[in-house]
Amino acid sequence: MSQMALPLAWPADPRSDAFLITPSNAHAAQMLDRWEGWPTRTAVLTGPRKSGRSLLARIFAARSGGTIIDDAERLPEAQIFHAWNRAQAEGRPLVIVADAAPPLWAVKLPDLRSRLANSTLAEIDAPDDELIPLLLDQLFTRRGLFAGPDLIDWLATRIERSHLAVIRTVDMLDQQAMERQKRLSIPLARATLTEAGLIADP
Repeated sequence: MSQMALPLAWPADPRSDAFLITPSNAHAAQMLDRWEGWPTRTAVLTGPRKSGRSLLARIFAARSGGTIIDDAERLPEAQIFHAWNRAQAEGRPLVIVADAAPPLWAVKLPDLRSRLANSTLAEIDAPDDELIPLLLDQLFTRRGLFAGPDLIDWLATRIERSHLAVIRTVDMLDQQAMERQKRLSIPLARATLTEAGLIADP
């Protein structure tokens, strides 16, 4: 399976082989990889928070020599407008990272809105059933924690299907294992996550 580096908060991994590609994000990765075929020199990359979108954009920039605008909704629209125009003039690809594309992203500047509408759209979806256990295993490994396949499978079928839920689950189990000086286990996970309201396990 093709892999690239995943931008999770603990810690960031700059290697280009750590972003786990499954059907939930494969289209976005492919769209950025094929930037030379974009109709304009700009793409809008969207996806949930903590989904890997920012580092996927940085990997793209490193490979293509392009530029990035991250958290675009928080920047002045004129700045994005000029960056879009500059990318076309210089022939240097630009990726604009946002929570969502227009019209969900309420762009007020008409000229920018029209330019974004003509840009390539690359979307990362919520994590699928293939990605959830891979992310859990990857995050536990980065923290030096051993989580056996039985625990990974147990968690993957019970937690919310979101990138943030995966990270929060690992955060809580890491903290509990450290505080209690215990190994990770299904009983520890059940008690911790049920108390936190992250699962409703009988």
